[in-house]
Amino acid sequence: MKYTEICHFSHPHHRLRLEYTEFPFKCDGCKEVGIGSHYRCSSCDFDLHVHCAVPSPTICHPFYTKCSFQFLSRPPGHVPRYCNACEKDVSGFLYHCRSCGFDLHPCCAKLPMVLDDGEVKLHLYRKVSSSCHRCGRKGRSWSYRSTCKRYNLHVACVREMLAESWSDVYGGGRGKVGTIGGGSTRRPLETRIPSLKNTLQTPHSKSRGKVKKCCEMAGLALQFVISAVLGDPTALIAGVIGSLMSHG
Repeated sequence: MKYTEICHFSHPHHRLRLEYTEFPFKCDGCKEVGIGSHYRCSSCDFDLHVHCAVPSPTICHPFYTKCSFQFLSRPPGHVPRYCNACEKDVSGFLYHCRSCGFDLHPCCAKLPMVLDDGEVKLHLYRKVSSSCHRCGRKGRSWSYRSTCKRYNLHVACVREMLAESWSDVYGGGRGKVGTIGGGSTRRPLETRIPSLKNTLQTPHSKSRGKVKKCCEMAGLALQFVISAVLGDPTALIAGVIGSLMSHG
């Protein structure tokens, strides 16, 4: 359930309002990038993913049937930790299993097990044996794989694509980006969403028409995975991402 306004322990001085943006923002909870629906304090330029703003105290995950993950505001201990879903560092809000030591970003923990837009249905797997469309390698992190088994994308690869394209948001400082209706300076369109050009591995021996169709379907799969990784796995956001990727 989404509330229009909330109070949050991480920002006690002001209430946070539910807003929608087609521009990337850096979540002040998990320190990862998001897009779409989120909670925001405009006065302080403070943003939280919905999953970070309204977390579950504890969760179970089908990939770790013996684990119980507890929501924490900071990583436990003094040793660097990484997310078992995307392999990226954990530096803020997280879900942690005390018995196994596994960690998950809140958005990774809530990744849908199935993404279905009517054309491409993608299933989330802990590991798959087929090659990733992005890196060409097998194994590695969690992956989304299509029902037809032609399209496979590592969650880690999608994170890397976002980090490369949005290094200013991921990197130093707060790295905030203007939102719809806000007064912040908006960045050029092509810098907001990763470009598909020269990024998808497409080793085909098919006709040109079939290759084009295959790449289009892979691109469609990619935009839905990106929307899920960013915390808003909706057709609306996937459509926004698709239109912006085409300008890259």
